[in-house]
Amino acid sequence: MKPSASVTIGMAAAVSIVVTPDMTVGHFVPGMPQVYATPMMILHMEMAAGLAVAAALPPGYVSVGMSVDIRHLAATPIGSRVRALARVKSVDAKSLLFEIEAWNDLGRIGAGTHRRGIVNVPEFEKRFGVHKAVA
Repeated sequence: MKPSASVTIGMAAAVSIVVTPDMTVGHFVPGMPQVYATPMMILHMEMAAGLAVAAALPPGYVSVGMSVDIRHLAATPIGSRVRALARVKSVDAKSLLFEIEAWNDLGRIGAGTHRRGIVNVPEFEKRFGVHKAVA
């Protein structure tokens, strides 16, 4: 059975966060505005996409980001709530395509698509030489 067999179009999830100073473009790039950074928005969109399908994947499998095509539509200041949403748009044997959006209290601040691959964690780590850190 293919690992995407239980994933269905329309599966969705959301991640809600409050923008903190360490999530701003100004935190990463001196002299830039203290507003929600595009890479942070993408991270939260990817987190929502992963959450949307995690329970539908077989044990030992996860989804990993492959591509993102988004537009950051509006700035969001520190202290504002952001909600990132992801919904499965299509399912292939080895990847999933999501519609992704982000909203703040004033409206939509980001939109686009995101593709995630489905991988077997032990095989993936072995293939790429991933070693567990010793605590």
